[in-house]
Amino acid sequence: MTAEARKWVWIGIAALAAAAVMLAPLPSLADAGRTALGVLLFALILWITEALPFHITGLLSLFLMAVFRADTFQHIVAAGFGNDIFIFFVGVLVLSAFITRSGLGKRVSAFIISRTGNRVSLIILGFILTGALLSMWISEIAAVAILTPLAKDILEQEKTRPGSNFGKGLMIATAWGCVAGGMGTPAGSGTNPLAIGFLKDMAGIDVSFLRWMSYGIPAALLLILPTWGVLMFFFKPEVKRLSKSSEELKEEYRNLPPMRKEEKLAVFALLLTAALWLATPLLERISGLEIPISMPILLTNAVFFLPKVSSIKWRQVERDISWSGIILILCGISLGKTLYDTGAAAWLSASLLGGAGDLPLFARTLMVILGVSVLKIALTSNTVTGTIVIPILIALARNAGTDAFSMVIPAALTSSMAFLLVTSTPVNIIPHAAGYFTVGDMAKAGAVLTVIAALIITVVIIAVGGVGF
Repeated sequence: MTAEARKWVWIGIAALAAAAVMLAPLPSLADAGRTALGVLLFALILWITEALPFHITGLLSLFLMAVFRADTFQHIVAAGFGNDIFIFFVGVLVLSAFITRSGLGKRVSAFIISRTGNRVSLIILGFILTGALLSMWISEIAAVAILTPLAKDILEQEKTRPGSNFGKGLMIATAWGCVAGGMGTPAGSGTNPLAIGFLKDMAGIDVSFLRWMSYGIPAALLLILPTWGVLMFFFKPEVKRLSKSSEELKEEYRNLPPMRKEEKLAVFALLLTAALWLATPLLERISGLEIPISMPILLTNAVFFLPKVSSIKWRQVERDISWSGIILILCGISLGKTLYDTGAAAWLSASLLGGAGDLPLFARTLMVILGVSVLKIALTSNTVTGTIVIPILIALARNAGTDAFSMVIPAALTSSMAFLLVTSTPVNIIPHAAGYFTVGDMAKAGAVLTVIAALIITVVIIAVGGVGF
């Protein structure tokens, strides 16, 4: 069978699977909800098998949602393409492109590999560790936006082609290190303070910064070596070392010329963006404005293109922006929001987690983690996942007479953990846009890492707080 014939087979299988879900007698789920679930399954099959380009699958899914009346087409499209995340992604990709074109990416990557040496495996480990540590203190999305151009610069220097194991391993490591670290502190992921707020408002439980860290930091750090091991197993690099020796790399870093104006400008913009993100709560209180994550990067992007500030022009930068990657994530947001609006997300959450409250601690924790991991595939957003799942778990805990914190903490940690699908989080989309790995590459390795991560988080939760639950 030819490759084109196989793609048609997968398209047919996806269509039949979607039809089966749409026609299935699912209790307490309306027709619109069944349609949303069916189209989601259709999209997942095509994304994983790559029967169509990823962004075309996303756009086709929006069309099918409207045709089968999950919602109006205008409302479905507006949920994603009217979301400010569009501006955020353009801003992040502009920043990444400028870091690369300015030469700053080459300088920082030269520093990293002068410390790790020329062993490819240690470079990948270095990116996982750096991403994890960064994303504990700034948002995981900001951390991956910083690291992606650095990883890309190393691959370009080595003339690594998209599809190579080294390219796959390094770029996925850039995402997964940040995903792991995001659970470490309340500052790492937007879901973390959301969970803290729900616990206080709905269950009367105050969770301090340190109490969260007592669970999140050990879980994040214990994930680093397994993440590295999974990547080395699935994507064993074609070469063991870079083309230059460790001494040559150190000497090359020492002999770099002073920073050019564009590099200094990139450093300024990067630090200003990070500072504005970190200072957002204070700025909101002072100004009385709501400041979403996309606003600061609009300002810092503009700095690059002020008259006589830089020799790098917009027409150069726009060639480095993956517009198909932006379309993919916006389609994912539209799908997730439609699942939410039609009640399919709540139905799916209750179906997966409904019996958790009656189980023993270990089984309950593991069930919640695995259940939320599956939901993450469907809902595409950490915040949407947390918004749906955490109130349901608090209610289940109350009905079962179980401590709400023991139900919520595994769900909250898992909501920011997305190893399975590229579309599950913007953290995966940004390095995916560089073109070095596919949805299928991440899915096959991510399935194994998700199970390992579930066991690690379960053990950490029981070891840290099990006695008090």
